[in-house]
Amino acid sequence: MNAKLFTSLLMAMLMIALVGCSDSAQQSNAKSEPSTEETNTETAENEESTTEYPIVIKHAFGETTIEEKPENVATIAWSNHDVALALGVVPVGFSAANYGVQDDSGMLPWTAEKLKELGEESPNIYQDTDGLDFEAIADSNPDVILAAYSGITQEEYDTLSEIAPVVAYQTSPWVASWREQVTYNSMGMGFEEEGKQLIADTEKLIADKASEYPELKGKKATFVSITAADLSKFYVYTPGDPRGAFLSELGMEYPESVTSQITDPNQFFIEVSAENADMLNGADILVSYGDENTLAALQADPILAKIPAIERGSVVIIGDNTPLAASGTPSPLSIEYSIDEYLTLLSEAVSKVK
Repeated sequence: MNAKLFTSLLMAMLMIALVGCSDSAQQSNAKSEPSTEETNTETAENEESTTEYPIVIKHAFGETTIEEKPENVATIAWSNHDVALALGVVPVGFSAANYGVQDDSGMLPWTAEKLKELGEESPNIYQDTDGLDFEAIADSNPDVILAAYSGITQEEYDTLSEIAPVVAYQTSPWVASWREQVTYNSMGMGFEEEGKQLIADTEKLIADKASEYPELKGKKATFVSITAADLSKFYVYTPGDPRGAFLSELGMEYPESVTSQITDPNQFFIEVSAENADMLNGADILVSYGDENTLAALQADPILAKIPAIERGSVVIIGDNTPLAASGTPSPLSIEYSIDEYLTLLSEAVSKVK
């Protein structure tokens, strides 16, 4: 499977899915202090931005100049709209989620909840999961198009740039961390300072939640994609991928047996043949997509069953096509929505490590 095809399948399968969420479907809003979302909504709506124009944002395709503060913000691909929403801005259009959605809305639950909070009942959603709908994007009349986390090609970037300035990814497709997503998308909106505050608030939320699970700190973990339908190979998401990076933020580490096999730091996954499965031997726990039969299938396989984490069952299986799977690539909204459920599952897996 080549990288381009895998990327397409991944976005259909995972769009992302992951970092978090079919979760305990409870947002941590039951606090006496304002939530991160409330704070940033007020910031975006009630404060005048001090951003000076023009803004120049460098990225993988060169640089984008934004001459004046955008009034109409559009987003494409995965999770970029969550950044705008977290900052209190409803995009004039955004891409439908094609993974983890439990209804026909085209939205993941944290997106739907935030839109409701902001009073938007009829969002404009691009049905572009089979390819960008350039006509629909143009019809929404954007002043800027946010795509800091995406897989757009040079050709797509050029076409989008004819519609409005585009904030593209910094280095490689699909490897932007949630911080990069916030940093560059907020810059494109003219909300650079508000973006910094959103990052700080989200970091505090992660740190506070992770501190409740001290048993995770220092444990070796690896995020993989193993399907019971074909156990001859599997995929390992790298520490540079948002899924792998988020494990690190929760206090866990990728084992050297995995990192030593990653030759391209810009790669978001590596394909591994089953006969090389021993590269996972250094992991205390594994995280993978699957269903209630996945772990049993792995433990029944003569090769994969020899991996210590699989043998003892210290594997987090995230249900395919669920919100939690979709939160695998985290955004500020999905992190708040799903972190409690995710940490609980990780803790249960770690408890099986002797």
